[in-house]
Amino acid sequence: MAVVAHLRHPIAEPFMGGMEAHCALLVRALGAAGHDVTLFASGDSATDLPAHPIAPQAYEQLMPWALWHGRQDLSDWLDNAYAGAWAAIRTGGFDVVHNNSLSAPIHDWAARDGVAMVTSLHVPPFARLRDAIARNPAPCLRLTVTSRSQLPLWDGVADGRIDVAHNGIDLDRFAFSAVKGERALWCGRITPNKGTREALLAATQAGIGLDVVGPVDCADYFARVEPLMTGPHRYLGHLSGKAVAARMRAAAMLVCTPCWDEPFGLVAAEALACGTPVATLDRGALREVIGDCGTCAMTVDGLAAAMRETATIPPAACRARAERMFSAPAMIARYEAAYAAAIAGARASSSAMTRAVLA
Repeated sequence: MAVVAHLRHPIAEPFMGGMEAHCALLVRALGAAGHDVTLFASGDSATDLPAHPIAPQAYEQLMPWALWHGRQDLSDWLDNAYAGAWAAIRTGGFDVVHNNSLSAPIHDWAARDGVAMVTSLHVPPFARLRDAIARNPAPCLRLTVTSRSQLPLWDGVADGRIDVAHNGIDLDRFAFSAVKGERALWCGRITPNKGTREALLAATQAGIGLDVVGPVDCADYFARVEPLMTGPHRYLGHLSGKAVAARMRAAAMLVCTPCWDEPFGLVAAEALACGTPVATLDRGALREVIGDCGTCAMTVDGLAAAMRETATIPPAACRARAERMFSAPAMIARYEAAYAAAIAGARASSSAMTRAVLA
C-alpha cells in the first residue's frame, strides 16, 4: 500500500497541523492492522516511518505558502515531486494508493493507469482539485471526506464515489484522566482562521485562564494577539504531541475557535479522548465531532458563556464518545471499505478492457 502525503510540512513531530498528525497515525495504524505500507513524503519526515522521499524537504522552508501560493513555480515544484512519486508507485506493485495530498494531477495518472486509489479530502474544494476529480469518474478512484458537513461541497463532483471517514486518534497517547484543573486550553496553528484572538477574548470575558499551544503560522497575526496573552493567559509554544496530550488531560476544557468552516477539528477529538469537554464556535464539523460532550456558540460573547457551562460535562462521557467514534481501528475499518471498493473498481475496469481487446 502506498500513502502519499501533503508536502507543505514534514510528517514529523511536533506536527504543524491536523493533516500531518493524521498522516503519521494513518501509516502507523495501517501497519498495526497488518498492511505493508510505504509513505511517499518529504525527506525531512520522521525517520521511524516507512518513507520513500519524493523531495529533500517540505516546501514551506523553500517557498513559504504565504508568499508563493498561486505562483507557477510552486505548482511546478509540487507537480514534479508527485510525478516522481507516481513513477515509483506505478512500477512498485502496490495494491492500492491512499492519497493524502492535495495534488490534482495524481487523479489523472491513477485514472489513466487504472490504479486503485482512495483520496482523503481534508479541505473544501478548490478549482484545480475539484476539476481533476470531476473529469476522472473512474470506478477505481474513491474519495472520503472527514465529516458529513463536507459532503454537500462535493455534490455533482464525486457522486456515488464518496464516503465519510472521520479522522482517528491514538487513544493510548491521548489517555483519559478524570482529574481536571481550572485552566482552559487552546491548541492549533496561530493564524487568523483558527481564531486565537477570539479564544483569548472569550476566556477574558469568562474569567478563565487560557493556555495557548501551537506553532506561529502567521507572524503578523501573532504580533496582534500576543498582547492579549497577559494576566491569566499564557503562550506555551509549539509542543510535542506527548506534551500536548498532557496539557489536554489536565485542562478544564478545550476551546476551539474556527473562523472558517473547519472540515473536522482533530484537536477536539483528541481532547474528548482525554476526557476533556470542548467549548467551540459553531463552524464546520465541530458540532458533529463533539456531540453532547461540549457546547457550541455563534459569537465570542456566546463562547464565554459556553466556557462557563462546559466544565460541568462528565469526563467519562467525553472519553466514551472518542472511543466509539474516533479510534484509529475504527478509522482504518472505514478506509479498508473504501480500499476494497477502489480495488474492485480497478479489477472491473481491467476485465472490461480485456474483453474489449478480445472481442
